[in-house]
Amino acid sequence: MNGPPPLYGVVLAGGASRRMGRDKATLEYRGRSQVAIAFDLLSRHCQKTFVSVRPDQTNDPARAALPQIVDEIAGIGPIAGIAAAQAAHPGAAWLVVACDLPFLGDAAIARLVAARGAHAIVAYRSSHDGLPEPLCAIYEPSTRMAILDAVGRDRRCPRKFIIESGVPLLDQADPAALDNVNTPQDFASAVARLDTRSVPP
Repeated sequence: MNGPPPLYGVVLAGGASRRMGRDKATLEYRGRSQVAIAFDLLSRHCQKTFVSVRPDQTNDPARAALPQIVDEIAGIGPIAGIAAAQAAHPGAAWLVVACDLPFLGDAAIARLVAARGAHAIVAYRSSHDGLPEPLCAIYEPSTRMAILDAVGRDRRCPRKFIIESGVPLLDQADPAALDNVNTPQDFASAVARLDTRSVPP
């Protein structure tokens, strides 16, 4: 009997970081870049892990040493990274994580992985607005054609894609686990908050 598709991980690190004013992937927490922290986190739970990048980022020092998947479509946001990952390895399920989640840890990832099986997408419900969290989620291979169709119809929002899929959502055990960092003020706050947490991200 065949088992489930292999689980690969991809860290979405191809954003422009306009609100931050600097590359979010290179932000450092406890002396390590966020992209490296996220890569190592996924590597502990996935058979293979990659970093999603734009074509002009492949030689960037923070990304060059890591296995990469290059976006095929420019200017459509994070769904480009998901689509490129699925195109590169269409037989794999993809654990997709944004690179700006400094509070994300092993417990939240392990719960996603444990919930695989019943649905094509496994995702958390936001502790802030109750909507799906599409950038810390698992997309099974069966979602590939639907994602390509959404991109082809210029429907670029992964959150709306999950809403329309109708899959049930998981509640976050740690309400702060998926808090992201978009601005310099967010970054300063995250550094201060992490300094008070006893468990590394």
